[in-house]
Amino acid sequence: MSFASRAAGFMNHPAGPKTIFFWAPTMKWGITAANVNDFSRPVEAISYPQQMAVALTGIIWTRYSVVINPVNYNLMLVNVVMGATGLYQLSRKIRADYMQDTSSLLK
Repeated sequence: MSFASRAAGFMNHPAGPKTIFFWAPTMKWGITAANVNDFSRPVEAISYPQQMAVALTGIIWTRYSVVINPVNYNLMLVNVVMGATGLYQLSRKIRADYMQDTSSLLK
């Protein structure tokens, strides 16, 4: 298969760059990248409501992305990563807020 025919197939795909099915998840990668960048932020700056929204959005839309027609793997992947980053940030916040280091209490 030549490059030209593969490029034409990509451009004319039902979830290709001529549709919203391509651009919406592509732009959503920006939100996910910002959340990954926040891994270096102090735990005190993490917001429960924000990270719950990020995690739930990722989980809910992952399911939706495989039910719609055409199946949108870009949307599925961005939402899997978005849900994972949200859950990771929530775990950081929960560990800091509720699971204190007991060794410091013994001193």
